[in-house]
This record gives sequence, structure tokens and C-alpha cells, in this order.
Amino acid sequence: MSEPLPSVAPSAPPPSKDAANLDLIGIFYYVVAAIAALFSLFPLIHVGMGVAMLSGAFDQPGHGTPPPPAVGWLFIVMGSVFILCGLAFAALLAVGGRRIRQRRGHTFCIVVAGLSCMFMPFGTVLGVLALVLLVKPEVKALFAAN
Repeated sequence: MSEPLPSVAPSAPPPSKDAANLDLIGIFYYVVAAIAALFSLFPLIHVGMGVAMLSGAFDQPGHGTPPPPAVGWLFIVMGSVFILCGLAFAALLAVGGRRIRQRRGHTFCIVVAGLSCMFMPFGTVLGVLALVLLVKPEVKALFAAN
């Protein structure tokens, strides 16, 4: 009365260590993108000062002349440009993390890894680790499969 053991259906092969590392690096890209987005909002102080200069908040009688309006506009424009560039960089990091996790756009991921090295110290560490991982032939094969 021995019954045969139930057969186990063959499952998918276990994910490789490189695939797990790619997922982890993709998550870290999201974290670094959030940090970069937060830091890119610091020039809001300059935008606020520019608006204050234009609105006359620095006009005090007896304390000299107020700054010319061009200085206020300079603060507003330069602060806004820095904010937009920082938010674009953060978005690029987030898209790079998404592409790494999807195993799509190998060249794009290498470019984002190189650009992330500019954001010291977190982006530098993440970019170097991502570059080391992305140049491995096994990882290139994972990207080629998608």
C-alpha cells in the first residue's frame, strides 16, 4: 500500500545573485533620487529672497539704498534654474532605478550610473557599484533577455 509520492512540478530556476543585486541597486537609486530631490529644493531660500527683494521687504529708511530689482530677479532665476536642474537629476535617477529593475536600457543605465557619481557621497558609491555590476557579461545577458 505504498502510494507514489506526489511529484513536484518543476519551478523556475532561482534568481541569480546578479539579479538580486540589480534589484537592490534599483531600490537604492530610488532612495538616492529622493535625497537628491530634497537637496535640490534648498535654493527655494534664494527664490524667496528674490521675491522679498522685489516686493520691497528690504527697503528700510535710513539704512542705505535697497538692492536694485535686477538682483531680485537674478536670485529668482538662478534659484529656479538650480531647482529645475536638481529635480531633473532626481527624476533621471528614479528612471534609471526603474530601468535597472526592469532590465531594460543597458546603455541608459550605464550613463545614469556614471552621472550619479556626481552626487557625492551617496551617488558616487551607488554609481560605482552599479557600474561594476552593469559591465559584467552575465548582467548584460540579463538585459539582453528583456
